[in-house]
Amino acid sequence: MARKKGQIIRRGTNTWLVRVYLGRDHQSGTRKYHNQTIHGPLREAQRLLNLKLQQRDKGPGSRAAVMSLNQSLEQWLTDVVKARVRPRTFKDYEALLRLYIRPVLGNRLIGTISQIDIQNLYARMFEHGLSARTREYTNAVLESAFRQAVRWRMLAEDPCVGIDLPRVRRKEIQALSVEECRKFLEIAAESQWFPLLALAMTTGMRPSEYLALKWTDIDGQRRTASVCRTIQVAGSEWTFDDTKRKRSRRIVKLQNFVVKALRAMKVAQESNGDGNSFRSSELIFVSSIGLPLKQRMVKREFRKPLAIAGIRPVRLYDLRHTAATLAIAAGVSVKVISDQLGHASISFTLERYSHVLPSIQDEAAAKVEQLLTA
Repeated sequence: MARKKGQIIRRGTNTWLVRVYLGRDHQSGTRKYHNQTIHGPLREAQRLLNLKLQQRDKGPGSRAAVMSLNQSLEQWLTDVVKARVRPRTFKDYEALLRLYIRPVLGNRLIGTISQIDIQNLYARMFEHGLSARTREYTNAVLESAFRQAVRWRMLAEDPCVGIDLPRVRRKEIQALSVEECRKFLEIAAESQWFPLLALAMTTGMRPSEYLALKWTDIDGQRRTASVCRTIQVAGSEWTFDDTKRKRSRRIVKLQNFVVKALRAMKVAQESNGDGNSFRSSELIFVSSIGLPLKQRMVKREFRKPLAIAGIRPVRLYDLRHTAATLAIAAGVSVKVISDQLGHASISFTLERYSHVLPSIQDEAAAKVEQLLTA
C-alpha cells in the first residue's frame, strides 16, 4: 500500500496536525516527516498541507514561504523599504502594519493568507470606523510587501490582487480667493513671517520644500528659487532629504515683492547675528535661536493673519493650492503651472484643478470667437 504523501490529523477544536512524508533517511532507513500544528479552520490546514507538498516536490532549493507574515514583513522593511523611502514614510509603513495588519494576520504563515482573509481584514477596519483612505494606504503597503514576496519566490501569486477597496473621495480643494489673498498679505506684512507666507502663497512650494531653502538657492537677479531638497524635522533632530520625486527638483519664479521681502529679511538676520546655527546651515527660514522651523510653528503663525483678516480657516498646505488657482485664473499655461508645482504630470494637474479650468476655457473660447468673427 502506497504511503500517503500528506495528512491532516485533528488534535482538538480548530487544531490540526499537518504531516508531510519526506521519504526515508539514507543512512538509518527510517521514515522522515514534517509535522506542524496549526490553529484555525480546516481550510487553513489544507492550505498549509498544499504548500508543504509543493515545497517538498520542488526540492531543497525551493524558496517557498515557510515563515510567518510578521517575519516576512520584518525582512521586507529592513532589506528593501528602509533604503528606498524617506524616514517619515518608513515610520508610516511600520505604523500601518503594526496597527492594522500584524494583530490580525501577523502570526499566520504567509503562504496560508488568502484574498478572503485580506478582504475580511478590510471589512473589520470599516466596522471600526476607519476611513477609505486609511484602508487604501494599508492595502498599498501590504500589496507592496506581497509583491516582494512573489519576486523572492516565496509565493506564487500576490493575494492582494483582486481585492475590492472602497472608492476614495477626494477632499474638495480649499484655496483663498484673490480678495482673501490681498487681505491676508496686508495683515501678514506687519509680521516677521511675511517673507515666508508670501513665498508659500505665490510659488506653490510644499512646506517641506520652502523650509529647506538656503540663501544659495535664491537668485535675486533672475528672481528665482531652486527647489532641490526637502527638510525633515523630528523633535530636536533634522535632516535634509531628496525632493518628493524627480520632477519636484525645479526652478520657481519669484514675485518682485517676495524678492524684496527676502532681501530685507537677510539684511535683518545679518545685522542681528542670529547665532551660528543658521550660518552653518545657510537656511533662510530659522527660529529665533537659529534652528530649522517646524511646520507646526509655521501653521500657528499662519493662522494669526487669517483670524485677524476674518478669513475662513484653511490649512497651511492650501497655500500651495492657492498659488495654483491664482495662476490658472491669471491665464498661465497649465504646463507652466505643472512645472512650477513639481507635479508628476500635466494630467495630474488638470485632474487636480479641473474645478477651476471651466472659467478659463470659457475665456479662451470667447477670445477665439472674437478672432473668428471680428
